Amino acid sequence: MDINELRGQIDGVDRQIIELYTQRMKISEDIAAYKQSIGKAIYDPERERKKLVEVASQVPDGLRTGALMLFSTLFELSSTHQMQVMNKTSDLARRITDAIEHTAKQFPQFPIVACQGVEGAYSQIACEKLFNTPNIMYFNNFEGVFSAIENGMCEYGILPIENSTAGSVNRIYDLMAQHNCYVVRSVRLKIDHSLLAKPGTKQGEIKEIFSHEQAINQCAGFLKTMPHVKVTVVENTAIAAKMVAESDRSDVAALSSHACASLYGLDCLAASVQDKGNNFTRFICISKNLEIYPGADRTSIMCVVAHRPGSLYKVMSRFFALGINLQKLESRPIPDRDFEYMMYFDFDTPLYSPEFVQVISELEDMCEEFRYFGSYSEIV
Repeated sequence: MDINELRGQIDGVDRQIIELYTQRMKISEDIAAYKQSIGKAIYDPERERKKLVEVASQVPDGLRTGALMLFSTLFELSSTHQMQVMNKTSDLARRITDAIEHTAKQFPQFPIVACQGVEGAYSQIACEKLFNTPNIMYFNNFEGVFSAIENGMCEYGILPIENSTAGSVNRIYDLMAQHNCYVVRSVRLKIDHSLLAKPGTKQGEIKEIFSHEQAINQCAGFLKTMPHVKVTVVENTAIAAKMVAESDRSDVAALSSHACASLYGLDCLAASVQDKGNNFTRFICISKNLEIYPGADRTSIMCVVAHRPGSLYKVMSRFFALGINLQKLESRPIPDRDFEYMMYFDFDTPLYSPEFVQVISELEDMCEEFRYFGSYSEIV
């Protein structure tokens, strides 16, 4: 038998599969209608477990794993189809729709904004890229920014969330899970670090360098050329420059933005010392209120799934089944729970699409914990 005959047999089997799949989905529509009439949830884990045990007992050992994956995917597709038939919308989905309708059409330009650090910080630069004339209040740490938003002292807060070289700012993810704030916009900022010192200081005289841990990671290659220099972590790159300017020592330097040189009266000993020239940091703008501005096409969520095999797969399969593109997946440990994790997702899909409403409604039901962090657009 040649390859064309074998492929013909495969095509025949595929046609049967398509016919049976269509038949199965039509039956699932009737099941959805029945569940809706009696108020029963779509997801029935006990039924799925029994079916998977049955499938495993009916296929040869060598095909068992593949068959279980196939039927698990089929169950997820069936659940998604039932949700569509029932047109089920969660309270959160309705809140999102309400926010879209009632949020101002123009992004605010003159708000009171919380930033971490001091004048010259990258968060200040990001803030001025987002807002026309912001009234900026500075705080010593990220916690201060969140508190200022929650207690109403500031309308918005600017926080670094991710760097193209050093990766995610994990502390921000942890704080997002602890506080009730929403992301309303994000901005991507080109980051150029410079080595700044007091006027007259030579690079060979430097004994200690101050900077934020992210900047230190981004300049690791440069710092290796100065192996005898002590590197000290401080809260912010601009604070590092200010510390150098106010220090009695002349053998200290800061890794900071070039703008801090003129701001604090320092000399630039070396410019653009980050390891990669294509060095960007994403900053998020947070608010106490759920605000969704026109053009929002990116959504951030957090979820906790059951600590058992296949739980994360069930979540991921929802995005696949609805054709939604995942932009980012991040995990963070859950405090006081050994080796269990919160999962953070960024995905893009039009907010007015039925797929968006459906994925939000489904994930809210199937996760042990679920947080919606907002839908927004990013300025590049």
